[in-house]
Amino acid sequence: MRPNRPVAILGGVRIPFARQNTAYQDVGNMGLSVKTLGALVEKFGLAGRQLGEVAMGSVIKHSSDWNIGREAALSSGLSPLTPGITMQRACGTSLDTINLIATKIATGQIDAGIGGGSDTTSDVPIVYGKTLRQRLLAVNAAKTPRDKLAQFKGFSFKELKPEFPGVAEPRTGKSMGEACEAMAKEWNIGREAQDEWAVSSHRKCAAAYDRGFFDDLVVPFRGLNKDNNLRVDSTIEKLATLKPAFDKTSGRGTLTAGNSTPLTDGAAACLLSSDEWAADNGFEVLCHLVDVQVAAVDFVHGEGLLMAPTVAVPEMLRRNGLTLQDFDFYEIHEAFAAQVLCTLKAWEDEKYCRERLGWDGPLGSIPREKINPNGSSLATGHPFAATGARIVATAAKELKQRGSGRCLISICTAGGMGVVAILERAAAPTQL
Repeated sequence: MRPNRPVAILGGVRIPFARQNTAYQDVGNMGLSVKTLGALVEKFGLAGRQLGEVAMGSVIKHSSDWNIGREAALSSGLSPLTPGITMQRACGTSLDTINLIATKIATGQIDAGIGGGSDTTSDVPIVYGKTLRQRLLAVNAAKTPRDKLAQFKGFSFKELKPEFPGVAEPRTGKSMGEACEAMAKEWNIGREAQDEWAVSSHRKCAAAYDRGFFDDLVVPFRGLNKDNNLRVDSTIEKLATLKPAFDKTSGRGTLTAGNSTPLTDGAAACLLSSDEWAADNGFEVLCHLVDVQVAAVDFVHGEGLLMAPTVAVPEMLRRNGLTLQDFDFYEIHEAFAAQVLCTLKAWEDEKYCRERLGWDGPLGSIPREKINPNGSSLATGHPFAATGARIVATAAKELKQRGSGRCLISICTAGGMGVVAILERAAAPTQL
């Protein structure tokens, strides 16, 4: 392998994100991925071209979609000689697929590739319980009709009850919302602050659409031109009328449908390359992917399920000789408004930073106006495996428009993990 070389982000696309069981209810992950990859191929004129790799991901998918990366690539317009792989790390999935492609570029294994992801909670795999599954496998293995019929001895109609995929953590039985509700109580994050954050996200996203920021990032699909979760008329007063969604009994619940992301369908993808490949093919480099870090917390024994980014970020900052304030803007995934606010409060807390993060003092505060300048997941929605690529494409364009700068990306995931990254665009040389 070659020594590390810079990894360029050339841009990305996505389809509008749609609430569960709306515009994409009959599309499925394969259809979402093919549409998005095809749009990326068209945007960059890659029809018939062979790339080094396409890495896609999905969190909730059918067993037949075991390698969406390869299958979607075959239907995208790329050369069929382009390999494909499929990955999964819950909400951080497509930042991981982008990191995989970037690592291969950095080490010289490939010169260009695509990282992205898709998810749908409208077309989910529905399976039967273990008893019926074992019975049907035994029927399939039986040699004679009589032996097959014998496998149904003791059959009960209760075995026909289907099992639906859930979003609860296997080790705790708690949903992400329930876990985040506990975090909000621990860090004393109030309802009003959460609602204010949610309204701000909708307003910033709506303003970005209005000024045309998303024109070349979002490709119309199934009658949608923008995310159908976006509420341009969202107000704090309206959100205040909503009832708690996860803690419905204690009287202290603060997470609602308005300050939490809804179940969402969608897909997103980004094109990455070496600087040389970009120059040879006439593509502008929007920015470079400087570094990525993954961390985990022991949520089973008391740490907050979605607090891993608080650990990942300082680890990455140390390696790069940076402070939390050395960024021009920040893209923090809004799984819940409370999650973002807990993260920010933890970085400002001296005890947490000293005892948990091993920092000399608090990492410090971030100017709120520098966070998610074009809105984020509370406004767009959150198809689990598509969010990372959405954020990278958005941040890369924002850096291009600014002319230069540095962006910190932070994404919490199920399983008590976090994936974070640094993007950077150098200022153009001064003309003499």
